[in-house]
Amino acid sequence: MFDGQDRILGFEMRNLEICTTLRRRSESAAIEMQSAIRNPNSATARRLLLFDIDGTLIHSGGAGVEALKRAFKERFGIDDDLGGIEIAGMTDSGIVLNILNKHKIPATNENVSAFLDSYVHFLSLELPRRKGKLLPGVLKLLERLKSRPHVVLALLTGNVSRGAQLKLEHYGVWHFFEFGAFADDHRDRNQLGRFARARAKEKHGREFVASEIDIIGDTPRDIACGKALGARTIAVATGRWSRGELAKHRPDVLIDDLADVESVINTLGW
Repeated sequence: MFDGQDRILGFEMRNLEICTTLRRRSESAAIEMQSAIRNPNSATARRLLLFDIDGTLIHSGGAGVEALKRAFKERFGIDDDLGGIEIAGMTDSGIVLNILNKHKIPATNENVSAFLDSYVHFLSLELPRRKGKLLPGVLKLLERLKSRPHVVLALLTGNVSRGAQLKLEHYGVWHFFEFGAFADDHRDRNQLGRFARARAKEKHGREFVASEIDIIGDTPRDIACGKALGARTIAVATGRWSRGELAKHRPDVLIDDLADVESVINTLGW
């Protein structure tokens, strides 16, 4: 009789231990999930950072504008100081179209491609001649972010891919970026976000939702591009647009520059 009761009691105790273990595991999983949400260093809390180039990471010392002038002169025999042509925040392909339209030159695929080919050639010559620079804090920031497994570094830029590579290789930071969205993909900057997201998914095997994406740039066009994607917009007042001018376009975050790396990382939760 007592043996039967002992067996029943033992069975109930084992059931209680199993239930307690399962409950603890469930609670632990819930705690880990909440920790992942709060902790940006968690493997499950990813951030896709999409950086602009000119005015955000570098100043090329006017290499890009001069390369455009020389390319236009070589291909079409016309001198133009590019006055009245909007350049900051525009895509290279959009700039080329505007120059061709200004001079009533047919904007055929052949003319655009020829112009851009010449531009890239002259850009490679102009970069070493110019007193350009990496902007304050950029190298240290990229070094810090590259070591963080939850951060994905990529580009979203108006440069054609060949131009982007020339510029960032010249200043020693091209290798920090896994992929990018470029003017080769679309002449409308607001369309580039979807290319960046598609490449992020291809590279990392997961969809980055808009709330996991930051777009960092120095112009109102960068802000508009981020808003079109639904991403967090981070405006940096290191280009030709002042802090006050950028503020009018209501970025989610507005900072003077990237010089104080620790403050930038802590403020943005990177």
